[in-house]
Amino acid sequence: MNTPGVVCFRRWTRKSYAVFNSLGRNIRIGVLSLSCSILVLPGHSQEQPDSSRTALTDREIELGELVVSAQRTPTVQSQLMRTVQVITRAEIEQAPANDLASLLEHLRGVDIRQRGAFGMQADISIRGGTFDQTIILLNGVNLTDPQTGHHNLNLPVDLSSIQRIEILQGPGARVFGPNAFNGAINIITGEPGKPALTASLSTGAYGYARASAAGSASTGKVHHHMALSGARSDGYTGNTDFKNGNLYYRALLPAGEALFDLQTGYTARAFGANSFYTPKYPNQFEETRSEFVSLKFIPSGKIRLKPTVYWRRHHDRFELFRDNAPEWYTTHNYHLTDVAGGSLSWMTTGKYGKTSLGADYRFEHIFSNVLGNTMEISRPVPGEPGAEFTRSYQRESFSLMAEQAYYLKRFSVSAGLLAHINKALPRGYSLYPGLDLGWQFNPKLRWYATANRTLRLPTFTDLFYTGPTNLGNPDLKPEEAVSLESGFKASRGIFEAEVSVFRRWGKNMIDWVKNPGDEKWQSMNLTEVNITGIEAGFDLAFSDLNNRSFLRYAGLHYTWLDAGKESEGFISLYVLDHLRHKLDLGLGHRITLKSGIDWKLSLQDRAGGYQPYTDGVYTAEVPYKPVMVADVRAFYNFRKLQLYFEVTNLTDAKIVDHANVPQAGRWVMGGVKIKLRAQGAGRRAQGTGHGAWGMGHGTYPENSVFELADKGTWGNGDKEKKD
Repeated sequence: MNTPGVVCFRRWTRKSYAVFNSLGRNIRIGVLSLSCSILVLPGHSQEQPDSSRTALTDREIELGELVVSAQRTPTVQSQLMRTVQVITRAEIEQAPANDLASLLEHLRGVDIRQRGAFGMQADISIRGGTFDQTIILLNGVNLTDPQTGHHNLNLPVDLSSIQRIEILQGPGARVFGPNAFNGAINIITGEPGKPALTASLSTGAYGYARASAAGSASTGKVHHHMALSGARSDGYTGNTDFKNGNLYYRALLPAGEALFDLQTGYTARAFGANSFYTPKYPNQFEETRSEFVSLKFIPSGKIRLKPTVYWRRHHDRFELFRDNAPEWYTTHNYHLTDVAGGSLSWMTTGKYGKTSLGADYRFEHIFSNVLGNTMEISRPVPGEPGAEFTRSYQRESFSLMAEQAYYLKRFSVSAGLLAHINKALPRGYSLYPGLDLGWQFNPKLRWYATANRTLRLPTFTDLFYTGPTNLGNPDLKPEEAVSLESGFKASRGIFEAEVSVFRRWGKNMIDWVKNPGDEKWQSMNLTEVNITGIEAGFDLAFSDLNNRSFLRYAGLHYTWLDAGKESEGFISLYVLDHLRHKLDLGLGHRITLKSGIDWKLSLQDRAGGYQPYTDGVYTAEVPYKPVMVADVRAFYNFRKLQLYFEVTNLTDAKIVDHANVPQAGRWVMGGVKIKLRAQGAGRRAQGTGHGAWGMGHGTYPENSVFELADKGTWGNGDKEKKD
């Protein structure tokens, strides 16, 4: 039966909505968001807004299947031909995490290697890749840092503003261009305009304090969202203190029947960097600032051209000695990186399927006193009296993308090609094709396979960084790889499962290596590194059966990786130190109708090893030891308020993500969250998509976590029965 206020369609036959025509079954359409799905870029998956309401509608409607895809052309999730994990708003609410890095820690196939606490500096890699091989997007805009992947998670958004996160596992070059070498992560914020105000305040051990506030409103036909957040700590050991602040703004601006989507943000962080880059000098310190702005045009009607322009600037000051510097140390490292770019996409649907074309231009530039080529005339460092930039470097690239997708009742195929033009390539250009296949055996079982060629350009640090313990290499070649993958997806009732096998043949892989007895790490192209992997897991959404059941969800996921090249006489700093085994367990259960506990456990066995630094000397190499990362969160819900208590590293395990970098032990904290929502702000949105822990099965109230607090569903990811 139909629920009042939910619009049901038997079939849409207008060609402009032909993305749904291929389903051949009854569906429900819902949450037609303006947020840009990770794998439909730049051809957005969402429908155009109703011209009578410009950007938003107060009346949200139910969606039976999330429209995401692993290609440039959109498809519903049941027809997906790639591995994509989706973290929904409900999952973010219930996760024992206060920052993006901690949230991603427990995902299948994802490796988070932290140096500082709460994501002050965290490296993210997927399927055995390095932290430079994953592209980061915010609402579809590429914010990846060309200086170093260490800065990729320096983003201005707090978890309270994020509506969902989509993670593509495997190469994405033909969709996003270079550097989507091993995967892509798109962070999607909530849609502006729905009147609401949220706030949170928390405190904990080691002088930890955090506050955030976010609000949405409309002024006439313009819809706004703004968020502020900040955190600080005295540190869990010497020189691990930190502070950071974020400011984010997004607006939807009507232009006739079309829209402009504007977003901008600023983030600043300063932290003690105890042994971050070398244990020889543990009293390191770093301060970074980043600002960006992007503007996207969302057309209406039959015009399918969708342009986007963006600009990002990143400031980085690194101090090898925070204080008491020796006489030979004369200056800090200063870097100012600018990235500017634009893209244009077009998509159409015809009798031969869906066709997508795109073009992308990206300009990257750095001023520095250590990275780049020597400048004829130095220039002052903004905000740093007496400091000067003496080096600079720039590069630009241009990409053309094309893809064709075709769907039958059970069989689907997608083929695409990236033509990338860049002076760093041997011939100045190269082609990167890809092919995806899918076969629906029955409504509960799907097989898929994919083959892709991909690339990654060296960072500015890879090319130029020279210091007391490092030596860059300006002659580095881009990394390239060919990847194959095949797998099965199954679902039945509350149960969902997935298994995949993949193989990556990589050449010219970039790593920092050191021979025994050497003082410096050197960046170089390793001849060949091949990765073989298996991923498997299942999720159970017990709340789909009974929203009063003791268990709300459970999930178990496993990843196994093997590198085809071992270090032969040298020590690898990054490439060979992947997670060989990773077992992730997630569990959520109730205590009462208004309270519950969420558990996250991750058993991690890292390949490779490192040289411990003891009493001023490096000792013999030792392997990384297996470790269990356990986090827990307990909560109690009032109607518009939630009290919660969290413990990270519950077992107080000794965690070594990076050689000789001390990590925090058990950390206890607690806080309060509140949300006020204006009357008549709209019906509850229905979430869709497969959650990373099974919380995303079916539909559940993503925006109702405060409205239904008295029913015990505040952020629990419970399914709301509609029929």
